Amino acid sequence: MNYIGPENIIAKRKEYFYPATSCFYKNPPQIVGGMMQYLFDSNHKKYVDFFAGVSVMNCGHSNPEILKSTIEQLNKLQHTTTLYLTEPMVLLAEKLAELLPGDIKRTFFCVTGSEANEGAMALARLHTKKNKFIALNGGLHGRTHLTLSVTGIPMWRLDDNLMKENVFFIERPYSPTISYGEAMENSLLQLETVLKEHGNDICAMILEPIQGNGGIVMYPIDYLKKVKALLHEHNVLLIVDEVQTGYGRTGKMYCIENYDVVPDILVTAKALGNGIPISTFSTTDEIAKSFTKPSASTFGGNPVAAQTALSVLSYIEKNDLVRKSNELGKYLKQKLEQLSSPFIEEIRGCGLMLGIQLQSKNQNLTSAEIADIILEEMKDLGFLIGKNGLNRDVLAFQPPLVISKEDIDSLTSNLEKVFEKLN
Repeated sequence: MNYIGPENIIAKRKEYFYPATSCFYKNPPQIVGGMMQYLFDSNHKKYVDFFAGVSVMNCGHSNPEILKSTIEQLNKLQHTTTLYLTEPMVLLAEKLAELLPGDIKRTFFCVTGSEANEGAMALARLHTKKNKFIALNGGLHGRTHLTLSVTGIPMWRLDDNLMKENVFFIERPYSPTISYGEAMENSLLQLETVLKEHGNDICAMILEPIQGNGGIVMYPIDYLKKVKALLHEHNVLLIVDEVQTGYGRTGKMYCIENYDVVPDILVTAKALGNGIPISTFSTTDEIAKSFTKPSASTFGGNPVAAQTALSVLSYIEKNDLVRKSNELGKYLKQKLEQLSSPFIEEIRGCGLMLGIQLQSKNQNLTSAEIADIILEEMKDLGFLIGKNGLNRDVLAFQPPLVISKEDIDSLTSNLEKVFEKLN
């Protein structure tokens, strides 16, 4: 097959895309195929994918078992909307009710994580009859006006006309300059102060159980229990955004289970469809009673997306991917911790959602520039990894959950060579 090639794609992007659209790499490949944990470019080069389309392809690229179900549904019925009765959506809602933590049972289907977070926030307002929110610095929750307003990463906030009077930001329980314990106490003290002063106006706090774009930041294990206790003293709901962390990514079906906390509303997307767009916000019977005004998402939970999601959940269960994510994540973390480099400051995360915080020991290069060099070198060696963090200086490892120990060994041995080259 003849491909137009990376140079022509870049030229067309420059001519027809918005300037905001960027890509990794100085010399990006044209990706033309994928199979499980591997991707292939237009020159037939194979890459081991350690980013999974930003935590989307948990079950692997073009997984034949899942695709079979998707194609069969496409051939039968592609779309109707929720105004008509179809089977896959209700079966999916029923299956999710079995998997969701605590007494979370009812689900509203959307298409994107932004849409689902927006819906969760609207639900919180309807239920509490209050309208303000608390969010963490370093969090990212979407591209809609409301979700941008609770996003605590400056580069993703787009403009200066977002809601300010209705959102209270507090520090996350992480700081590079103090211990996790001190950072947690600072965060909780700020939360307590905001609640005492404004709790009568606040409907919910929204947070990611691990901050993804914020730099793979996991919280002290008892932080979220203390957060939830403080919130409920003031009739404030806890919305947990599991868009990046759900469906086995962190060694649990849902990341919040790592903290032994049940949120009031739980949001998912990305991995549920394994590349087919679908998202959810789910809650309890009691909170769901407040959502009575007519509402629908035209494409939310359409037959193809819902049937694909059912196949995804079946594949995760049948192949024990949650347990494998836990075990392989521990193995990957151990291998990363064995790397020796002055540029490594910290390794964070759990399951197959891990990050290396870089630091600059070179007067000529920033930590962000070092991250870009490593991404480029690893790409040339056949490995695709991500980057994130407030300063874009965290290497992100979020591979499909179907990777092997051999893939991890190969990744870390090549990464070691790249760090040695930098030293």
